Amino acid sequence: MIAGRINKLFGTGGGLRLTLYDSFPAAFDPETMPLIVEIDGLDVPLWCETFEEVGAAGADVRFADFDTERRAEELIGREFRIEQPHEESDEDEFFLEDLIGFAAEVREAGSDRRCEGRLTDYFDSEANPLFELSIGDRRILVPAVDEMIGGIDFEGRTIRFVLPEGLLDLS
Repeated sequence: MIAGRINKLFGTGGGLRLTLYDSFPAAFDPETMPLIVEIDGLDVPLWCETFEEVGAAGADVRFADFDTERRAEELIGREFRIEQPHEESDEDEFFLEDLIGFAAEVREAGSDRRCEGRLTDYFDSEANPLFELSIGDRRILVPAVDEMIGGIDFEGRTIRFVLPEGLLDLS
């Protein structure tokens, strides 16, 4: 759930002013909970170096990896969410072969080019686990690693891939 928006620069050294939506958790702990923003189709956790609430619906923040005004400007206008920590249970576990049959949305990092297909197989190997994707009349092998997976929707049975430029010819 969207919890707020990054509005503008505040102070010096990469400080930012946030608007906190009603869904912002009252029990927010910047030590253990990052703000999550989407950048180039990937969910990026932003860890707070400082976080100070201002008024009823605002906050001033500095992020660990965005320590200059120029870097912080990249975040202005983005909405963020906060994922509440939860206890892991056996129900949270899954095997990569459970993803066979999922619809696959594929995008190249740094590009707007996309295609859709289906995850048709999984090849388990300690050295190089692979997913097989069926896109149109082509079968493509993609490394089964976290860096390539942009998100998994178990309810909608969809997996998003964000692949390095050149790994998949989307033209």
